This record gives sequence, structure tokens and C-alpha cells, in this order.
Amino acid sequence: MSTETPDPLVRMAITPVLRAAAQRGACITYRDLASEAGIEAPHSIHRTTLALEAMMRDDHAAGRPLLAALAISKRGIPAPGFFQLLRELGRYDGPDEGAEAERHHARELDAALAHWGQPDA
Repeated sequence: MSTETPDPLVRMAITPVLRAAAQRGACITYRDLASEAGIEAPHSIHRTTLALEAMMRDDHAAGRPLLAALAISKRGIPAPGFFQLLRELGRYDGPDEGAEAERHHARELDAALAHWGQPDA
């Protein structure tokens, strides 16, 4: 998690990529998300994760499933910052990795796909 201000242009660029992934029923790695959204170096993944954190806060505040749950690391689940922010938001109280984190991510992902995978989402 970061206290840095996310770039709204990065958020605007990654949102349609994440929505397209949701409609395909698929996750996307941070690297592929940044690449497909045209987020250029330096720090493309860092800038992407800042935007994802802002999206998580907004989706949570609006009572929506987290579109950011579709963004994952090469390990197949989100990076520790995802789980740390979930704890801050009161959505999770477990560890940043391991079976419990994987199960919780699967629940967040299922909800996100059910909501954001709809054409009118």
C-alpha cells in the first residue's frame, strides 16, 4: 500500500483493460495490465498498483465488488499490498499469502467477475 497519489490517467487507461478481462472471465498480471493499458516505464507496475489501490477504495466505498481483484502477480494471486488494503478496509483479516489469502482472493474474484463481467457493468 502507498500514500502516494495515483495518476488519474493511469486509472483511466487500466479500467477498460480490467473490464475486458472481467468479460473474458480472466485475471491479468500486473505486467500485462500495464502493457495492455500503455503505461510506460519508468515505474509502470508501481504506477499501475497505485491506481488499483485507488480503485479498490472507491469500489469498496460504493459497495461494489473490487475490479482490482482481477489484477494478479506472476504467482497467481495479488501482491501483499492487495491484502493489506483489504485489511485496512475491513474486508479481510488474514495473512498476505498462503492458503487463506488464496481462498479470500478467490471469493473477491468470483464477486468481481459476477459483477464486472456483465456487459452493462
